[in-house]
Formats: sequence, C-alpha cells, structure tokens
Amino acid sequence: MNVVVAGKQPSPQWLTMDEAIAHCTRGIGIFPWAGSEVEGEEPDVVLGCAGDIPTLETLAAASILRDRLPDLKVRVVNVVDLMRLQDEREHPHGLSDREYDALFTTDKPVIFAYHGYPWLIHRLTYRRRGHDNLHVRGYKEEGTTTTPFDMVMLNDLDRYHLVIDVIDRVPGLASREAELRQEMQDARLRARQYTREHGEDIPEVAEWTWAGGQRTTRIDTTGGDND
Repeated sequence: MNVVVAGKQPSPQWLTMDEAIAHCTRGIGIFPWAGSEVEGEEPDVVLGCAGDIPTLETLAAASILRDRLPDLKVRVVNVVDLMRLQDEREHPHGLSDREYDALFTTDKPVIFAYHGYPWLIHRLTYRRRGHDNLHVRGYKEEGTTTTPFDMVMLNDLDRYHLVIDVIDRVPGLASREAELRQEMQDARLRARQYTREHGEDIPEVAEWTWAGGQRTTRIDTTGGDND
C-alpha cells in the first residue's frame, strides 16, 4: 500500500532539488544558511524541527534571532526521518552517539519543534547524553480549528514562543533580553487579537518569507484545484 500525504496550500520550498535529495537521503541535517553559528565554534543554542509547520516556525524564529540577537550563535537542524534521532543500536536508521552529539552538542540547550506529541521525541532520544537539555514543543491537544497560526500559538509552537524558549534556556539571556521577551509576548497577544477581529492571521505572519541568504519559493500543491 502506498500512502501519499499532501497539503492543499502553497508551501515554502527551502532547498534546491539537489539539496533536498541529499538532505532526505541523510534524513537529518543542518541548514547552514538559516543559522548564525560561527565556523569552528560551538553554537549557543540548537533549534531542531520536524514537519512542515514546525520548520516554518523554527526558521521564522531563527530569522528573529538573527536580526535581534546577532551575536547569538544559533544552529538549525531539520529532521525528515525521526528514526535518525534514535540510537543506532535500537534502529537501523539511528545515529551513532558521535553523530548525534556533533549535531545537537552534549551541553547546549536544544529547542525542538515537532508536528506531533512531544513525548515521542523524548522517547527517541532518552539515551542521548544531552537529553536533559532537550525541550520539545509540539501538539498538546489545545484549541479548536481557528486559523493556522492561532492553532500553532495555542500549542506554544509559534515563532514568538520559540524565541522566548531560547531566551529562557540560554544561560544569561533571560536577564539581558527581558525587553525582547516581552516584545515576543506582546506579538503573540497582537496576533491573537487580530485573528479574533478579522478571522485570519496577522499579515506579518501570513505573508512572511525568509529574508536570509537562501532563496525561498512557494510550491503550489493544489494542482489548480481550489475546492
């Protein structure tokens, strides 16, 4: 049996075809164009993501961090094969400890956005050395069908909350960046209020595109059918 899962809305295309083939073949990898880490140095924080909407929100959070905290070294790791997170001794797709530590570090905070229940990511990584530093945002059965971004916010998976998580988890940031944290809280309130008043997502979210060093296009998956 073959199962094809496809959305009906235009979706961002983050990679070229060759890059996508290599990335999907690995099953996991760093998006070097999205982060702000310095070559030869460890990142201050790792933003992990799996799934289309979590990846979108993670990249939007990375963009905010690049703009507002340019000295913060951020690494973005995208996962397309969740079994890569598991130990190689538990699953044939699993990463060795050395490979996993190279991607996620052993002592830096990891904020992981996942389009599912957070406990699954914790179960897959519970043997990893840096597991105590892993903080997963995912589906927690909150809310009803409103707008796409409002649903994301109801589950604390939105870009603004991810930035707040970074500020809270990276040592020393909470006291230095209290103003930015408050701005992110206000942005969530503003987005929610706009949804309640207009019945759609706030334009700064709905029309957001990546403005960094990698060209992003939008692929129409509807096939021309707008039903």
